[in-house]
Amino acid sequence: MARRAAGAGVAAVTAGAAVTAYAALEARRYVLREVTVPVLPAGAGPLRVLHLSDLHLTPGQRHKQEWLAGLARLEPDLVVDTGDNLAHRDAVPYVLESLGALLDRPGVFVHGSNDYFEPRLRNPVKYLLPDDGTRHTDVPPLPWRDLSAAFTGAGWLDLTNRTASLTVGDLAISFAGVDDPHLGYDRLDAVAGPADATADLRLGVAHAPYLRVLDQMAADGYDALLAGHTHGGQVCLPGGRALTTNCDLDPERARGLHRHPADSAAGDPGSAWLHVSAGLGTSPYARIRTACRPEATLLTLVPAGCP
Repeated sequence: MARRAAGAGVAAVTAGAAVTAYAALEARRYVLREVTVPVLPAGAGPLRVLHLSDLHLTPGQRHKQEWLAGLARLEPDLVVDTGDNLAHRDAVPYVLESLGALLDRPGVFVHGSNDYFEPRLRNPVKYLLPDDGTRHTDVPPLPWRDLSAAFTGAGWLDLTNRTASLTVGDLAISFAGVDDPHLGYDRLDAVAGPADATADLRLGVAHAPYLRVLDQMAADGYDALLAGHTHGGQVCLPGGRALTTNCDLDPERARGLHRHPADSAAGDPGSAWLHVSAGLGTSPYARIRTACRPEATLLTLVPAGCP
């Protein structure tokens, strides 16, 4: 009996070690996903938008940096960065080097909580538990101002609680963006109001896809909303089913392209497309993913009604 119990214990430990090793490997298996979004006016486009999110970059992550640098070959028409680029106080130059020629493309950005505050070792199980409202802001700040200055210096638009406009090719694009809703930094009153009806395309941008933000932007007439933060659930069930989003978005929409509200159809008043990026990183203290590879997404925007 004791021998059988010992054998079962060894098997359990071996299986646990194998799962952990796989999860650590998957967190480094970066993938480019391609998605078509039928959102442009008739006769326009296509418009190729590279959606980046949740790099959580540290100086030592050379493989991630090299993979990121390779995305410049895509030559997107527009780059949308939805925050959490940093995970180390010395990461800013590595982020800029990794983005490389992408900074020469038209771009917009917002920040997430991990751009503002240094990561700390915490119990990773808490990520899977209901949000208790705790926000870890009692740690050293990260150099997000330097990151903002570098992005804006390269010509990217800072959408932190702002509206803005940009012409890309022949398309006039109107944007609304908010600061990180996970920290409660979003100022919806600063961007409230009907989206520019004269624009060819209206995009809403946020780091964390909290419903209050998505609801307002959709109601204001933004055609598509882009966010990150969720890590796609990060530790998912087989098939990629997310257990959590770390916000009040439903797990069924933890990553990928969906409608918002969830039960709306294209063309419904007060509705929008929603793309949530599973992002490219994790906490540097828990570099694991299961059934949820780290990603960047190339969105090809085409006229509404196109398949």
